[in-house]
Amino acid sequence: MKEYKFKINGNAYKVAVENVEDGVATVTLNGTTYKVELEEEITGPKPVKPVAVSPATYQATPQAAPAKVATPAPAAGNETQLRSPLPGTVLELRVSEGDQVNEGQTLMILEAMKMENNIDANKSGVIKKIMKRQGDSVMEGDVLFIIG
Repeated sequence: MKEYKFKINGNAYKVAVENVEDGVATVTLNGTTYKVELEEEITGPKPVKPVAVSPATYQATPQAAPAKVATPAPAAGNETQLRSPLPGTVLELRVSEGDQVNEGQTLMILEAMKMENNIDANKSGVIKKIMKRQGDSVMEGDVLFIIG
């Protein structure tokens, strides 16, 4: 069964396609079931019937993924490049070029997978250059700031 959520003219609809056979689909729309005649046959793999699986005999222990840390790359003179630890979109800049910052201070908010991530200064110094602006897309490893 495939489930979909649609929004039509501001109204939300929950649609489940339960079965398609001989050009007729069984569709449940917001809890009401309908038989829908298709104008053309749906192509693609046929649904597979579920298989019973015995319970697992092992015990899994969840562990947190290791946190990625922005690593400085060499820059000219006493400057450090602050690179993005993950891909995302710049939501907010909290500093301007010329600002004095302290190590650990949040410089930017980066949205990645619908989560807001703080991008913190990797050293104390002055913001020499801001490489990305609000709304910019960022790839992992892109230079975000040059701190001197």
